[in-house]
Amino acid sequence: MLLLGIDVGTSSIKVSVVDAQTQKCIASAHYPETEAEIISHKSGWAEQSPETWWEYAQQAILKANENGNYNPKDIAAIGIAYQMHGLVVVDKNQNALRDSIIWCDSRAVPYGEKAFDAIGAENCLSCLLNSPGNFTAAKLAWVKENEPEVFNKIDKIMLPGDLIALKLTGDITTSISALSEGIFWNFKDDTLSKEVMKFFDYDESLIPEIKNVFTSHGELKEDVAEKLSLKKGIPVTYKAGDQPNNALSLNVFEPGEVAATAGTSGVIYGVTDQLAYDKQSRVNSFAHVNYTKQQKRIGVLLCINGTGIFNKWIKNLMGSIMSYDALNESASYINAGSDDLYILPFGNGAERMLNNKIVGSHIHNIDLNKHTAAHAYRAGQEGIAFAFRYGLDIMRENKMNPSIIRAGRANMFLSKVFTEAFVNATNVPVELYESDGSVGAALGAGIGAKIFSNPKEAFTKMKPLQLVEPAKAKEYDEFYGKWKECLEKDLE
Repeated sequence: MLLLGIDVGTSSIKVSVVDAQTQKCIASAHYPETEAEIISHKSGWAEQSPETWWEYAQQAILKANENGNYNPKDIAAIGIAYQMHGLVVVDKNQNALRDSIIWCDSRAVPYGEKAFDAIGAENCLSCLLNSPGNFTAAKLAWVKENEPEVFNKIDKIMLPGDLIALKLTGDITTSISALSEGIFWNFKDDTLSKEVMKFFDYDESLIPEIKNVFTSHGELKEDVAEKLSLKKGIPVTYKAGDQPNNALSLNVFEPGEVAATAGTSGVIYGVTDQLAYDKQSRVNSFAHVNYTKQQKRIGVLLCINGTGIFNKWIKNLMGSIMSYDALNESASYINAGSDDLYILPFGNGAERMLNNKIVGSHIHNIDLNKHTAAHAYRAGQEGIAFAFRYGLDIMRENKMNPSIIRAGRANMFLSKVFTEAFVNATNVPVELYESDGSVGAALGAGIGAKIFSNPKEAFTKMKPLQLVEPAKAKEYDEFYGKWKECLEKDLE
């Protein structure tokens, strides 16, 4: 029995087909080949077209089908992972009314801050577990005030993955996990937040039908099935944001288990059974994929906007013809600490862990006679690792103390320089796995379709590839201290 996973990323749409019996990926593809465009009409804005996502998703599925390793008609269930916190709005004919305001867009910060002040810090943090900040509810407030002609036509609001499910099935659904990431969910009452809806003056009819993460969210339409060579009626049985899904793909479900990813953004995501929140909302708490009203599972998320996107910027600025492998090798020849060159990677919008400040990226201590492009490559990767350490210290303040972190051997974790810097800066061992968001989405579909009897059963064949342990933690602690001094100066 085969499972299809779709990962709606910022850079591309990736799909994987997984054999449920072996739990192995038998085919994967992504589209487009080059990184997808982020539309930025103004500084701090970031949008993408929902219709483009749908086109990319179709092309990726057709590309995977061309692999020839499987019969597309054998696919029994579909799962979807997606970039979190985006806003998609559709009219009653299910047409997108505007481009999606995506996760790294900063325009809604003032709207979230007003809501935080009006609802009250204690109510927001104890009930929502977050400030409305720059999340989906606040993004919708921006549309309401600045594009009333669009707002008045909205029939339903949704997240990016919901749009793909809508295109596949014609049905619009949401979940507690999805509503919590948009800051629409009251965890104390376990219901849609009346305070948020009242403050922003939103009608509850805007919210889609609420379903479990692991359940049927609709069945594949006949015309779509025919176009994609799939079987009519296949259910979409799983939808989750990319970070909860990344945790799922690493078998992170229970309190104390922690996952990390370092793609376009960087994330540490730990699970707790407490209604945990940071008093400054620098790290955020959402309902995990296995959250139920009877069994609380909260995902505590540290997000760094400037991670892989910063590594790409350094590459393009100083060595665009190089591959990432060549860049990583070049960085490896430079001593740890990059000869006192320190880089802050915060150039991709407001950073939540810095109290939603737009700090920008900065390079400190450039010596024109000493520092080379290779120094910048290493200092960039170390700067990202130090940003993780800064955020992890906030999580530690909030009683999240991982003894080990699981990560997929992908993106930044393909770099030995970055992995070494991450492990030593945080002083936490990392287990690396063959993990992938689209594979996780496929396995999530298997859980939702009850092909697996429980979530853990979907990962019985998953084994770690490598354990990387700290060996130079004291040395990196000194480098981190100097990096943090640079950050504090830039925050003044």
